[in-house]
Amino acid sequence: MKLLMLGSGTSTGVPRIGNDWGECDPNEPRNRRSRVSIIVENDAGQRILVDTSTDLRMQLLANGIDKVDAVFWTHDHADHCHGIDDLRVMRYDRSNPLPGFASTVTGERLRRRFDYVFEGQFGYPTLIGLKNVSDVQMVAGFSFDHVEMPHGPVTSTGFRFEADGKSIVYATDFSEITPAMLRCYQGADILVVDCLRKRPHPTHANLDMALELARKCKVRRTVLTHMDKSMDYRSLCDEVPRNVTVGFDGLEMVA
Repeated sequence: MKLLMLGSGTSTGVPRIGNDWGECDPNEPRNRRSRVSIIVENDAGQRILVDTSTDLRMQLLANGIDKVDAVFWTHDHADHCHGIDDLRVMRYDRSNPLPGFASTVTGERLRRRFDYVFEGQFGYPTLIGLKNVSDVQMVAGFSFDHVEMPHGPVTSTGFRFEADGKSIVYATDFSEITPAMLRCYQGADILVVDCLRKRPHPTHANLDMALELARKCKVRRTVLTHMDKSMDYRSLCDEVPRNVTVGFDGLEMVA
């Protein structure tokens, strides 16, 4: 089972518009961060895409990804879903819509914002057949579990994917660790975790909270994501424990 990190940055990316690198060294390629999204792939080559980031087209091109077998959404914030139209080309050679999954609230908001994607329009076919994540347990060769995480005043869905005897958890955009999260993520092989910055933030995990979640869940390996311009790659690598990887665009890891 493989993790591919398409994007590792916060909602504005790194650098921010205006060539603002903050504390990140512009000469370190792994500091150039597009908006967050991942792919998990099993031994049979089946792929699940989590979130359709604003930078999705360039991410798929950069990593040679021409098809996925299903799409999951954590929530409807722009950096996590506004690249949805880039899935159109994956519908061209399919006889049916691409399977999509989201929570009730996220699904309703996506349908309102992108009605043509889920209903078809002006003779164009439906691109994605959207289902509630609570209605299924197996998708494209993966079993999965999910949990709603506090994300400031709203929630974000965290996912645990399992295949080939391994598990990968994707927990981005959360501001509090709950007992339900601990139960869902316990003992995962890889935890990809929200880590906006070192200072506390009202809607995101900071470095201490990210490491606390990994420690409490006793995961084998941890990957930091959703990092802003204050999180220099090399400096973080020198600071985090040995079983923690500072994520970057294009990172591949086998569970």
